[in-house]
Amino acid sequence: MPILTPSRNVPATRLKEEQSATDSAIQSSPRSRTGDAMNYRAWVAKAAKQPMTLETIEREPLGAEDVEISVEHCGLCHSDLSVLNNDWGFSQYPAILGHEVIGRITAAGPNAKGLKVGQRVGVGWTSGSCMHCHECMSGNHNLCPQAQATIVGHRGGFATHVRSHWAWAIPLPQKLNFPEAGPLLCGGITVFAPLNMFAKPTSRVGIIGIGGLGHMAVKFAAAYGCDVTAFTSSENKFDEAKGFGAKHVASSKDSAAIKKLAGSFDLLISTVNATLDWDAMIGTLAPNGRLHVVGAVLEPIPVAAFSLIMGQRSISGSPSGPPVAIGTMLDFAARHDIAPQTEHFPMSAINEAFARLDSGKARYRIVLDADF
Repeated sequence: MPILTPSRNVPATRLKEEQSATDSAIQSSPRSRTGDAMNYRAWVAKAAKQPMTLETIEREPLGAEDVEISVEHCGLCHSDLSVLNNDWGFSQYPAILGHEVIGRITAAGPNAKGLKVGQRVGVGWTSGSCMHCHECMSGNHNLCPQAQATIVGHRGGFATHVRSHWAWAIPLPQKLNFPEAGPLLCGGITVFAPLNMFAKPTSRVGIIGIGGLGHMAVKFAAAYGCDVTAFTSSENKFDEAKGFGAKHVASSKDSAAIKKLAGSFDLLISTVNATLDWDAMIGTLAPNGRLHVVGAVLEPIPVAAFSLIMGQRSISGSPSGPPVAIGTMLDFAARHDIAPQTEHFPMSAINEAFARLDSGKARYRIVLDADF
């Protein structure tokens, strides 16, 4: 299969042109038709906080309902870093990380539905669910008790190939910018889901944190028609936040400024993993307003009951989204030309890319381009 080897920060337009130029070759490749992954290679983390090494790994037979995907691009999410470091306490090693995969199907099990070899798809945080529990049957597959995380107990996308249940291999709209689309499959759906569930075009929405999640949340909320206020701890991001679509910007460290916004927001989405002045933030909610948490802050969030009761306010959270919601988000992104702001590394520079993410210097998402 033809392989792209772009360097860091290659313009998205050039990557898309290079990708388009390889499409016909990919479709005609015998390896693509057969899905032969005998040369399956992956970047493997042997233990927590250790550099990844490239290894050749034997694969088990493809499951009857699974598809195999040749990886073209894979976003690097902060969750990959958290799992590498075992920050959440449930990592499994050896680990193959990467859960924002863009690629083409190279093989499909006999019971896989609605997909074909050669089709370009994406795989996000979840690569499978039981398909028969109440949540799956209700369309909430991401809440399935047996949902399979793509990078915990499963081989992820920093590899030549990745596998998933057919329902979790999401077909990509043709108008999507494929080299940039990986982060939409995790970060994108994570912030789009609460907007889809709780916002209207007339809503006043606040986005806490202008980073890998928050900058996409601002773009989605603005495209949805909401009046958007961005909260950031970095004043040097004020102008960027407005460029993403925010009409107003405030410092998340200035409690006095936050309190001046009391009663303002119908929906407040927190994308950060840091402790805030939560009482002041909840105070910015309008009657019936909602604070929705998608940033994995590890410390408890203190809540005064009367702050919720008297304003009929609520606090909620959500993990990623089900396949239909991911497809809806991708269609919306393609329609409104929404893409994350990215930096590109060749996948062979994976350890350098992780170090840059860990430094907090990435603006705002990192994508690794397959160069095996």
